[in-house]
This record gives sequence, structure tokens and C-alpha cells, in this order.
Amino acid sequence: MLRAPADAALVRPSRRVRGRTRVPGDKSISHRYAMLAALADGTSRITGYSPGADCAATLACLAALGTTIRPAGPGTYEIVGRGLRGLSQPARPLDCANSGTAMRLLSGVLAAHRLQAVLVGDASLTRRPMRRVIDPLTRMGARFESDDGRPPLTVQGADLRGAALATEVPSAQVKSAILLAGLQASGRTSVEERAATRDHTERAIAAFGPRVEIDGRTVGVEGGQRLSARDLAVPGDLSSAAFWIALAAATPCASVEIDGVGLNPTRTAVLDIVRRAGASVAAHAGNESSSEPAGLIRIEYGEPRSFAIAPDEVPAVIDEIPALAALAALMPTGHELTVRGAAELRVKESDRISSLASGLRAMGARIDEFPDGFRLESRPLRGATVDAADDHRLAMAFAIAATGADAPTTIQGASSVAVSYPDFFETLERLTRGDGR
Repeated sequence: MLRAPADAALVRPSRRVRGRTRVPGDKSISHRYAMLAALADGTSRITGYSPGADCAATLACLAALGTTIRPAGPGTYEIVGRGLRGLSQPARPLDCANSGTAMRLLSGVLAAHRLQAVLVGDASLTRRPMRRVIDPLTRMGARFESDDGRPPLTVQGADLRGAALATEVPSAQVKSAILLAGLQASGRTSVEERAATRDHTERAIAAFGPRVEIDGRTVGVEGGQRLSARDLAVPGDLSSAAFWIALAAATPCASVEIDGVGLNPTRTAVLDIVRRAGASVAAHAGNESSSEPAGLIRIEYGEPRSFAIAPDEVPAVIDEIPALAALAALMPTGHELTVRGAAELRVKESDRISSLASGLRAMGARIDEFPDGFRLESRPLRGATVDAADDHRLAMAFAIAATGADAPTTIQGASSVAVSYPDFFETLERLTRGDGR
């Protein structure tokens, strides 16, 4: 692998994949631990915090709200909590950069504070839908101004009332925004989901002390419960690990081990799908990492098979679909991947369906788009120039697919990997040299 000039990466074909590696701290968990630490009483210490730009934006926003945050070593931060509803009026707009998680979760945090804050982001974030958090938080008593349901958002916090709410779109971010607001509201707040989503927020809240009630797909919290500072470790991000899983699953004779990665049961559906695709996947849980299980994943090449992702599976693997598409593109000619019920991909950091199809099609794969998904048929891949649309997951997906092309591939917008995995290309080079340790 060679980095090309400007915002591009050149990825050369590779037929060898072997090694052991770790991945950055989980983005989803890092956001949540930082926000809850800011609302807690006392000083929390978080290790393994994600090094990506998204989670750095959350820390910067919390600092602008009066939270003292002290670096205490690589990936380690001490966060001095301000207590429930203890954040301060910011002097400037809060820049969430590229992070929809930061904007949506902070909306829930700030909705309960008697202050006014403006949440802004980059061009990509400004296109993303926010009414899904605006509407339930408004029902609880907050007020918002937006650009027709899109950022920038002006949040006018208030004394919130607990409410029984239901989400229209299966989204852990929406659920989390409501629960973070509910912790600071009067009375009880509950969220009923149409489909189960990742439970990092429920686990994180409980880790800081409050009681979380779970009944099927309904989660509830009683407002006013104090949070106590904690020392917490963030496990490796399974969504980042998915790219190495796909690489090993698609490369003959490959074997990759990923250590210290999160194994939260609401996130591991991707492992079952990769097994269906024919790979050998073994997961060995170790000690719980704070509120989250973590351990070792070993992936080996097996017997590739066509596979599909059904609509009811999509909420659990929405972030891993680009990696799974790269796996399918690398399979022997004629294998297929079908994805349906994934319209949410069109309102991520990019239109991931359209941009993914354009890139993989340029490399030789056959892809038919649907409004809510796509069908990919594997064909021999060729080197090409592809555009990642400034989307970190697309840049990584194209890089994985490029290892199986017949010539080098140039990925434009490759610097976007800094959002979640700054060392992605260096790790790819080590694993394809066979010394990924």
C-alpha cells in the first residue's frame, strides 16, 4: 500500500492476508461514556477511547459546555463530571463535525438543560435527518429550530417531562437521545422500539449507577437518578473489525486474529452473516471490559457462499454492510449478496447505496440498486479510481475490495478514515504483508 498525493490512497492487489491486530476503541461506546461522565458526580477515567475525529468532536463539545477533560495517556481521558443538568451555556456553536451520533445524543443531553445551544456539523452532517430526535424531545418539553429537520439545530432546553415514546425508525441513536433526556426529566421515560438495536446506552447508564428497566423492546429510566464517576475501558470497535473480518473471509488461505474487540450480543450479528457466507469465525469472550463483553475473534477463509441480509437483520448490521459488500465483491465469480430493508443507508455520511454501487461497479462488480438496498454479483475485479464520497466506511470497503483487483486502485476521499480509524491503511499494509502484529 502506498499513500498517493492529496486526499487519496493507492491500494495494490494482495494475495496474502495473515496476522493479529487490534482495532480502535468502539466509537458508539466512547461517545456514550464521555457524555455520561460529563453528567456524573466526580471524576471518571476512560481508557481505550476512540482516536477518531467523531469522538474527538464529542470531547470538544463537552469541553465547550464547561466539562473539564484531561488527557491521561494514549486513548485515556479523565472527565470531571458536572452532575445532572450541570452543563454550562456554550459561548459558540458546538461543532459535531461528521458525527451524527454526537449531534443526536447531545440533543438529548442538552434538551434537559436551561440553556440554548446551536449544534452544527460538516456538509455531510448538515444533510442528515434530525427530526427523528427533534420530535420526541419536543414532546418531552424541549424546543428546537432546524433547517426543515436538518442541521444546524438550535436546542432550547427546559424542565423536561418523562414520556412513553415509540421510535418510528429503528435507531440506537434516537433511543439513546431519549434515554439521556429521560435521566434528567421528571418522572419515568420509556422508549419502545420497532426492532431491537444496539444496547450500549442501556449498559453505559447502568455502569454509572442508575437503574435501567428493560421489558422486551421497551427500555425505561426514572428521571433524577444520580450518576457516579467510574473508571471504564472501551473495547475495540467491531464495526472497524468488520473490514478485517471481510478481508480474511474473502482471501484464500487467510487467517486473522483481532484481539480486545467488543462482543456485545447486539453487535455480533455480523459474525453470523460472515459464517453464512462460508468463512470460519470463532469468537472467544474474555473478561468484561467495563459494562461491555470483549475478547478475541479468529477468522479463516472457508468455502465462499452466496448470502443475503434480510430487512429484520439490517438494524443490527447497518454499519457493517459496506464491509460485507466488499466481502461479496471478492468472492469467486457468480456469487451474490442481496440486501433489502436498508433504506437508512441512503442518509448516512453519504448515500451509501449509491456511492458503494458506483465504486464497486467501477471495479468490475455487477450491482443493481433498490430504494432500500442492492444486489451484488461478484465478477473479476479490476483496478480503478473510485470515490469514497468522504465516507470513512466506503473508503475502507473499497480498500478491502481493492486487494483482490488485477491492478492498483486509487481511492479518492481516503482521508475520511480518520473519522473512525486513523491507522487503517497502515494496518492493511501490515496484514497483507503477513506481519499484522
